[in-house]
Amino acid sequence: MSEKLQNNKKLTTIPLALMCVTSVFMFANIPRGFFLMGYSAIPWYLLAAVTFFVPFALMIAEYGAAFKDEKGGIYSWMEKVLGAKYAFITIIMWYVGWLVWVILTCSSIWIQVSTIIFGKDTTSTWSFLGLSSGQMIGLLAVLFAIALTFVATKGLDKIIKVTTVGGLSVAFINIVAYVGAIIALIAHHGQMAQPITMQAFTQSPNSNYLSFVSVISFVAFSIVAYGGIEVVGGVADQTENPEKTFPKGVLIGAAFIAIAYALGIFAVGMFTNWNAILSGKNVNMANAAIVVMINLGNYIGTGFGMSQASSLLLGAWVGRFVALSMFLTYVGALVTVSYSPLKQIIEGTPKEMWPGKMGQVDDGIPKNAMWVQCIIMIIFIILVSFGGQGANAFFNKLVIMTNVAMTLPYMFITFAFPKFKKNKSIKKPFEIYKTYKSALIWAIISTLTVGFANFFLIIQPATVGDMSTTIWTIAGPVVFAIMSLLLYARYERIVKFKKINKDINA
Repeated sequence: MSEKLQNNKKLTTIPLALMCVTSVFMFANIPRGFFLMGYSAIPWYLLAAVTFFVPFALMIAEYGAAFKDEKGGIYSWMEKVLGAKYAFITIIMWYVGWLVWVILTCSSIWIQVSTIIFGKDTTSTWSFLGLSSGQMIGLLAVLFAIALTFVATKGLDKIIKVTTVGGLSVAFINIVAYVGAIIALIAHHGQMAQPITMQAFTQSPNSNYLSFVSVISFVAFSIVAYGGIEVVGGVADQTENPEKTFPKGVLIGAAFIAIAYALGIFAVGMFTNWNAILSGKNVNMANAAIVVMINLGNYIGTGFGMSQASSLLLGAWVGRFVALSMFLTYVGALVTVSYSPLKQIIEGTPKEMWPGKMGQVDDGIPKNAMWVQCIIMIIFIILVSFGGQGANAFFNKLVIMTNVAMTLPYMFITFAFPKFKKNKSIKKPFEIYKTYKSALIWAIISTLTVGFANFFLIIQPATVGDMSTTIWTIAGPVVFAIMSLLLYARYERIVKFKKINKDINA
């Protein structure tokens, strides 16, 4: 992307804002937010935009401009600010977020497969040879992870075509959802499926999200909905008049995304009654988008006087279309994410950090490291899926673990920002935060927002008796943090040994 931008005119406000939107906005966050909080998700999405998304994006812009010549990405940024050990732990935590996302998607993609075949999600009923639905999905996820690794290590040409088709399909899902909501509202003579009251915007219809702990934990879901803005930070130096254009573009993009999420949640309420559609035991955070879109087709059918059978059939085909679109997109994204973060870590860090042939990159792909990654994924999936729960509990656990894993690195980056601002030796091409005090205040606000959200997200399952999810959510980052410290200690020993040998030979 960078080379292409350098050969053309620099980014102006509107193209930059559009880049923010395409990098961040994800339709699946809308039905998931409505499932967890109903209309009351709207103020939290807006709050997360103000306390995290905008200030974090502007920090990333300053980092990206200052370190535009560094190839190690986040590792290089943190190394220059707080040292190699902090940088290594940060980049490992960043990688873990993507790894857990891959694990979640290898598991949840079977929801799309089920919907394509049956017209609805039936994964909660899957069983084989006495295995529970959660165990069955776990084994299928293992097979998918192996197939994914095999394909990703062989080449990407054919997968790129699948990704393109999927990307176009998902863009069309947004149109179907918004236009469909208006059609549904007209068909039902302006009557909202989910009634609008003042209380609806302050209190969730979901009984699991009524306590203080659970409501605050929802902020983590809001933060994940704004993830991906770090990609935009890399083009800060390629923006026309960046001191004015970049913050303006980010603010416009952020406002658009926040409003789109808010309107999207409102639109879901046009055709989805929470108690009638989302309160069932087989609805979970992973299949909420499918359930909502199937209901859209069904609701439109009933609004236009179609028979119950015809309405259900329409809903099933809408569900199949959405599921196929999501499946194609996820397959393409999985192939990319299965190697790209790993490659960035290996190429951005000293080769001595990686034992054996793990640090070897062939044909642009870290093939050996990817098979080690696959083994880690398999162990992780089996341990979690054979924990004695069904598919719904399994998916919910993975979603929570993914949210924590993907947002933790943001804390490391925002925490380091005041130190970055204070370091006068780092050349900063432009500064959005004009004073150290303003940088410190917003760094504290952003860090605390992510920190408190994750803390409450971690303890929330335990407050309702689900200690297993809390333990697993803590265990993932802790285990990888320990692994990163061990790898770094090994690296220090190697460097020390080489220095001693060099001194002796000298």
